[in-house]
Amino acid sequence: MTDFKAFDTRGYRTVDVRTGYGEWVATYEDTVEDAMDIALLDELREVRWSGEAADLGCGTGRTGTWMREHGVAAIDGADLTPEMLERARERGVYRTLVEADVAATGLPSDAYDLVMTCLVDEHLADVEPLYAEAFRLARPDATFVLVGFHPHFIMAAGMPTHFDSASGEPVAIDTHVHLLSEHVSAGLAAGFTLVEMRERVIDDAWLALKPKWERLRGQPVAFAVAWRKD
Repeated sequence: MTDFKAFDTRGYRTVDVRTGYGEWVATYEDTVEDAMDIALLDELREVRWSGEAADLGCGTGRTGTWMREHGVAAIDGADLTPEMLERARERGVYRTLVEADVAATGLPSDAYDLVMTCLVDEHLADVEPLYAEAFRLARPDATFVLVGFHPHFIMAAGMPTHFDSASGEPVAIDTHVHLLSEHVSAGLAAGFTLVEMRERVIDDAWLALKPKWERLRGQPVAFAVAWRKD
């Protein structure tokens, strides 16, 4: 892990994950753009969107809804924040929802054809426990998909994951930088085989959503990796 403090240009007051997302839930759906994560899911070609899935860090259920719309029959979700789980429950796309850490979900072993986590890893001090948990949950020949903020973007922009509080104050949520090599090492150590990787750069389409990011044009902003449990 690379210390984010070395790159932080904002200096926002920082809160823990549960506190931050518990407050952000009110505006989360209006803040997070599909171009960040859903667009990358659309590009993946080595993933079978079917069977049973575990959605780790399911949040409000954005990713779970996408998976159901693309053929996944049953989804169990896990998230650390009760308020986010309540929003996910309202969507009606999950078979079960549990309040749990993504690295220790309590969900059954060898039970899922697909394990998913989106926009979560930057909040983890270490990604190895997440990969180990995903491997435990996955059936043989299952796929683990991880979508995250690109570490290069976090370092180049100097910007943590953050939201505007009810008072209008920008508040950061604990953010960590994990190099892509850390993901590769963690996935291989868990026992996975890497089968696909995609990266999203800041282009004209992205700048139409976030024009203030013009200075970052051409820089990678998000990535997706797909792993297979052989």
